[in-house]
Amino acid sequence: MTRLACAEFAPVVGDPDGNRARVVEWIARARACGADLAVLPELATSGYVFADEAEAQAAAMPADDATLAAWADAAGETTVVVGFCELGGDGGLYNSAAVLDDGRVRAVYRKTHLWDRERLVFRPGEEPAPIVDISAGRIGVLICYDLEFPEMPRSLALRGADLLVAPVNWPVVPRPDGERPPEVVQAMAAARTNRVFVAVCDRGGVERGQEWTRGTVVIDESGWVVAGGPAVTGEARLVVADVVLSRARDKSISEYNDVIADRRPDLYR
Repeated sequence: MTRLACAEFAPVVGDPDGNRARVVEWIARARACGADLAVLPELATSGYVFADEAEAQAAAMPADDATLAAWADAAGETTVVVGFCELGGDGGLYNSAAVLDDGRVRAVYRKTHLWDRERLVFRPGEEPAPIVDISAGRIGVLICYDLEFPEMPRSLALRGADLLVAPVNWPVVPRPDGERPPEVVQAMAAARTNRVFVAVCDRGGVERGQEWTRGTVVIDESGWVVAGGPAVTGEARLVVADVVLSRARDKSISEYNDVIADRRPDLYR
């Protein structure tokens, strides 16, 4: 059994020191609840609605910053996936996520698909989404809008991921009364079509007039939400679920069907 904890809180744009303290606090909370893996929001270190590139630059840090190493050490035996504003060695800014495990930074992923005004601040990543082997299983890392491209979850499933983790900042979009947020529906579809677990960590608060969905969810390999969902109150929360990740390695959906083996890629071109 693997315990997943998604820390849905509100980073504050223009307050990088405060955001770093919040990250430490939520890592500690996840560790205290016995989490094997903790997921924190997209751009947890900086906030999201930047006035301009200069404001993002002031909150950015390189992937080899001592802060990330310190968080990895503080996490103990808990693996942490956290979104951060990365200052690249090329001088560019990236919307990135770090995997902290075994007291070190195991991987850094730069968001491939940039949403809306992110294009005015960040450069898109040029490397495939990583898969990291941790004690609990194999995790693949995506960020927010990446989940809306079916090729991304599929590619990670084909490479053997048991669980997809996604730090996100989902802005509220219109939807009919009683319906789930469309982003949650897409995450459920990704889980079901690939028979993988999905853990999505959204953020809370209202930032410069932007309201967030607060749609943090943990989804099982059949595509059902087992923890989380749109929050009723505005309070920060830790969404926790116990899952058996090894179930994601069975891709059969009937006696005669397998979601991976049944593919016909020769016909998809």
